[in-house]
Amino acid sequence: MATFFQLVSLLNPLRHDITIVQGTLLKGVGLEALWMHALVLAVIAIVLLTLSVNQFRSQLSWRIGK
Repeated sequence: MATFFQLVSLLNPLRHDITIVQGTLLKGVGLEALWMHALVLAVIAIVLLTLSVNQFRSQLSWRIGK
C-alpha cells in the first residue's frame, strides 16, 4: 500500500479496533502491548464527541433564537 494511504488509514478507528480485537482474542496479548491503539481510539472518541457537542449546541441555539 502507498505510504500516503498508510498514513491516512491511521485516522480510521476501525484499524485500531481490529488490531486490539485481533491482539486480545487471537494472540492473547493484553493492553500493555496494545495501549497505543487504545490511546488513539480514546483521542478519536474525545475529538468526535467534542465536535458533536459543539455542533449540537450551535444547532440548538439557532433553533431557540429563531
